[in-house]
Amino acid sequence: VQLQASGGGLVQAGGSLRLSCAASGRTFSSYVIGWFRQAPGKEREFVAAVSRNGEIAHYADSVKGRFTISRDNAKSTVYLPMNSLKPEDTAVYYCAASTTPLSTWQREYMYWGQGTQVTVSS
Repeated sequence: VQLQASGGGLVQAGGSLRLSCAASGRTFSSYVIGWFRQAPGKEREFVAAVSRNGEIAHYADSVKGRFTISRDNAKSTVYLPMNSLKPEDTAVYYCAASTTPLSTWQREYMYWGQGTQVTVSS
């Protein structure tokens, strides 16, 4: 499966953005999709993941209550609306696909999209 992340941009603190991850291939619904992010000078970290059918989601503590992950298998797309953005959310955001149920471990994601930059100004 090939993944394409989009929707990043520059926003002021307190603002919102919605990231999208569009996939190619007919087996999209077979994969758990996760979002990860990497800030300058920091390691890439888990943000959120959604189950194959979209019914279960898991979030990093730092984004709970502000980010919501969802998917539309008919459109082979995963969405990540991000609200109440903070400067510390500034990072390159990546979507990735895994066959491991709701994994937070990067090594269990075998397909990765290119990143999309999110910059939150204070």
